[in-house]
Amino acid sequence: MKALVLAGGSGTRLWPLSRGGYPKQFLKLQGNRSLLQQTVERLLKIVRPEDLIIITCEKYKFHVKTHLSGLEGYHLLLEPLGRNTAPAIAYGLCYAKEHLGVGPEETFLVCPSDHVINPEEDFVKTVKAAEQIAQKGYLVTFGLTPSHPETGYGYIKAGDKLDGAEINAYKVDRFTEKPDLKTAQSYLAEGGYFWNAGIFLFCLESAEREIRQQAPEIYALYEQGFAKLHQNFAQMPEISIDYAIMERSKKVATVPLNLTWNDIGSWDALFALMEKDEQGNVKRGRIVSFDTQDTMIMGDKRLITTIGIKDLLVVETPDALLLVKKGQTQAVSKLVQYLKAHNYPEAEEHVITYRPWGSYTVLEEGPRYKIKRIVVNPGASLSLQMHYHRSEHWVVVRGTARVTIGDKEHFLHENESVFVPKSTKHRLENPGKIPLEIIEVQNGEYLGEDDIVRFEDVYGREES
Repeated sequence: MKALVLAGGSGTRLWPLSRGGYPKQFLKLQGNRSLLQQTVERLLKIVRPEDLIIITCEKYKFHVKTHLSGLEGYHLLLEPLGRNTAPAIAYGLCYAKEHLGVGPEETFLVCPSDHVINPEEDFVKTVKAAEQIAQKGYLVTFGLTPSHPETGYGYIKAGDKLDGAEINAYKVDRFTEKPDLKTAQSYLAEGGYFWNAGIFLFCLESAEREIRQQAPEIYALYEQGFAKLHQNFAQMPEISIDYAIMERSKKVATVPLNLTWNDIGSWDALFALMEKDEQGNVKRGRIVSFDTQDTMIMGDKRLITTIGIKDLLVVETPDALLLVKKGQTQAVSKLVQYLKAHNYPEAEEHVITYRPWGSYTVLEEGPRYKIKRIVVNPGASLSLQMHYHRSEHWVVVRGTARVTIGDKEHFLHENESVFVPKSTKHRLENPGKIPLEIIEVQNGEYLGEDDIVRFEDVYGREES
């Protein structure tokens, strides 16, 4: 079995915590492991690292590598551009067929990278048992028994039970996209409906058959081979696997997952997942509240105080504050669309910007100056670079820095500093075992991130 992990989503529905530059699959919402890390750890109970194919985009390549830095042997596949899940899955299948030499009988488990599933042992057991159904030519989709009339999920209507299966499995009668509340309530009352978890299992032969029959425009590119598919990926239709294949195929089965599942597709979904106090509140950060009930307050650094509120979701980051009534959080994605359309930088980027070598935070900026906090991971280094329009002054706050300026090399320790003149080649490295933290003061007539001329870069970047 191979596992395709879809890790290219932008996660707009959890704004402002999740943004285009750092979406929710990289967030640590429970404990100290990101959703991507939890997904991979779960899948490694089913497949070997060399059977993992992580599908993402160039924008998130180094995020994935950082989060999976201790894992050897997995395959990282970069889509040329986003085209939704059907082209992404076809891209992964084509790669596996051509570069991993898989045969028509090979099974593929397709999983998003940002779901919470517990207990994992039950998930593993169900997937392994469902493999026999996939080997009979079915496209298997996994469903959850609805616990409430949710309008944020798609639904699966189960048909006849499959004979001869070792686990409960049903032919799919039909798929229904996110319903209104009245329709969702009728589904619960009628029974026989499952939430669509967006997790699939099928053999390569079955997938190719259905792509050829249901999505010929995708198959026409797929059958040309991986190199041609990569080259012409922009010609792919932008369509989900549900619309392109699942809703059209007559060979789809659903297997119930009897466990706790959450796709964290909204702030409401996250609120339902998290532990609450005696007043039904979720609190993260410096919070003081009085007469507050059934409310989630997620703070960053500032003190947040509430009095006499109920059924609200409050999310604070260093540069944005979201206040939304529970039950209306699906509209957050529309808010983000508005922010993007009106060129709000907060729609895409955090105050903290992540790079392959670490991260930087803009602390203050104004005409002709900018102040950053830069963190360089142990053993990492920035590129050998130069700026035409700015000089820089570095002060080490923590750790040890190896600094190259022109043809000279310096070692700097805590509370030591160095000046980098304009138009001078320089590099910052962390030779130590702990993160290097410095304060950088930039001064000049232009302070944009595109004023970087790279001469050497271990990460092969062409842009900042």
